[in-house]
Amino acid sequence: MGMTMTQKILAAHAGMEAVTAGQLIRARLDLVLGNDITTPVAINEFTKNGFSEVFDRDKIAIVLDHFVPNKDIKAAQQSKQCREFACQHCVSHFYDVGKMGIEHALLPEQGVVTAGDCVIGADSHTCTYGALGAFSTGVGSTDMAAGMATGTAWFKVPAAIRFELTGKLPANCSGKDVILTIIGKIGVDGALYKSMEFTGEGVADLTMDDRLCICNMAIEAGAKNGIFPVDDVTRRYLEGRCERPPRKFTADPDAEYEQTIPIELSKIVPTVACPHLPENTRPASELGGVKIDQVVIGSCTNGRMEDMQTAYRILKGHTVAPGVRCIIIPATMQIYRECVQRGYVTAFIDAGAVVSTPTCGPCLGGYMGILAAGERCVATTNRNFVGRMGHVDSEVYLASPATAASSALTGYITAPKED
Repeated sequence: MGMTMTQKILAAHAGMEAVTAGQLIRARLDLVLGNDITTPVAINEFTKNGFSEVFDRDKIAIVLDHFVPNKDIKAAQQSKQCREFACQHCVSHFYDVGKMGIEHALLPEQGVVTAGDCVIGADSHTCTYGALGAFSTGVGSTDMAAGMATGTAWFKVPAAIRFELTGKLPANCSGKDVILTIIGKIGVDGALYKSMEFTGEGVADLTMDDRLCICNMAIEAGAKNGIFPVDDVTRRYLEGRCERPPRKFTADPDAEYEQTIPIELSKIVPTVACPHLPENTRPASELGGVKIDQVVIGSCTNGRMEDMQTAYRILKGHTVAPGVRCIIIPATMQIYRECVQRGYVTAFIDAGAVVSTPTCGPCLGGYMGILAAGERCVATTNRNFVGRMGHVDSEVYLASPATAASSALTGYITAPKED
């Protein structure tokens, strides 16, 4: 029996000719990632277990993005511990204030990850890098510590579900609408410990930003990872960007999938995940009576340049509805700078929005947009569990940047108009 794309990457990194679903393997790592919340725990485990050196200073990335600039004393202490560790071990990819960005937008942008890589990160949305044709998955801080010391990790090889994409997306839809539609179809445990492999002629219609968004939310369906084939879109994105040569892995024609799920892109509509699960999806057009208090456009899911461009297109020359707080967060400093150069920031401010330095803050209820009891937020983030962005009696509606920006202008959940 042939192997899936994910299984081929894992086999290569385990030094094996073939692997099968359910098999336990130890694989070499191309990158170990942590942030300002998870890295301090990993550092403590690293020290407690007697490790004195990292396996490769060029294959560790520490990104201070959740509470940076530091929101309180505890956050400052955590960041200080990360800074000291990075300095002690000469970690090449250390990103602090002024250089940092939201980790899962920053690392692809900076060429730290590439096609064919095997990556672990002490953050559940590490699965984002499957958009580049890499195997990437989230782990706990203890596994991060072991990875930093040994350069390896243990995996159970995942079985796979194939999503066969056909057609083209409508003009008012994006990758966020695709992944919300899929999660609504299969549920938050529909791909539990599976590899979500996206194939079909419809893949070519998706931009890299679409793919990064889709893979980012694979974990919201319970998946071990999400992954796209390496095609012309991938190659154009990677060209001249990456530190290591990309490696293309292709699924065998006889690869075994637990099931194949067809997705017709032309039938996708602007979609919203209602409280309190990402699977609780409805068309945005059916939610026009839902009044909102806040809009957040940003995060590792939707803070990239195409997302900023969409927000600009909708907000330019208009004004955010009275009583709505609109928070826009470019995901990296490079994206922030480009927004300034293009005039987006001025347009956002003129519309009545606030523009923040890159941060994960509001997504996890950390800072920069906490909700009070009874408040509702339309967010381009990835989770809407009870209390995710603040008070347990608040509500989060997940949506695309187009839907979020359109809603900011009306004060109610609003489907974007077709271009």
